[in-house]
Parts: sequence; C-alpha cells; structure tokens
Amino acid sequence: MKKLIIVESPSKAKTISGFLNKKEYEVIASYGHLRDLPKHSLGIDVENNFKPKYSISRENSKKVKELKEKAKGKEIILATDEDREGEAIAWHLTYILDIPENTPRIVFHEITQEAIDNALKNPREINMDLVDAQQARRMLDRLVGYKLSPFL
Repeated sequence: MKKLIIVESPSKAKTISGFLNKKEYEVIASYGHLRDLPKHSLGIDVENNFKPKYSISRENSKKVKELKEKAKGKEIILATDEDREGEAIAWHLTYILDIPENTPRIVFHEITQEAIDNALKNPREINMDLVDAQQARRMLDRLVGYKLSPFL
C-alpha cells in the first residue's frame, strides 16, 4: 500500500519527495491550518467548558477535498512541523481525514536523506500536550480579541 506523507509547505513536500521512493511514498502539503475557529463568531462555547467550535473555511475546502482524495486507500504519515502549531495541524488532519489520533507522526529537524530515513524508522504519536497548548493560546487570543477589543 502506498504511503501518503503530509507536511505543511509545498516546498518541503517537493524536497522530501526527492529523498523517497515514488512507488512507495507520495508527499503532499496541507498548506498550514485547515480548520480554525470561525472568522465571524466567537467560536468558543463558554458555557460548555470553553469547547472550541472548529470549522473549515471556504478557501480551505478545496484543499481539504484534495487531501481526502489523495488519502483514499493510503497509509497516512503526518509530518507537520514539530512545534505547537504543527502538532495542532497534525491533530486537525486526523479529524479532517477521519483517521485515528495515533496515526504515525514523524518529526525531523533538517531535510536530509538521513533525517527523513531516521524519522520514518522512529514514528511517534501526536503530542496532545502541544495540541492543548496551541488550542489554549488560540482560544485566549480569540476571547481577548472578541471580548476586549470593542472596549479598546
């Protein structure tokens, strides 16, 4: 079964694909965040333990459709950046693609043959502490922006 590696940027996807067997791997880019709090509402249920209400914007719907098509019948490997934003993007991809949260997640600090090979040999799961940190930061930004900005 062909494996689909999802990274954040198209230039990174192109570089990484040059290190891998094209018959075994396909590398594509998510182009960053695909799900976010809605633009025109608070998007946080403050009455329900501050539960976020994520949505896919109209401008991202085409990319989501493309990712879903590419993912059909393939083993997914998440390779977004190893920071809280990248971790959150990987987590959102599990929802968008309807794949388990324990889908293999690889990380690397340089784009070299050795680093990519090592990452593929040592996958891990999504770090939910980083995901939670990103969500908390995003929701605080939204709460302050929506609730405090009108007073300023």
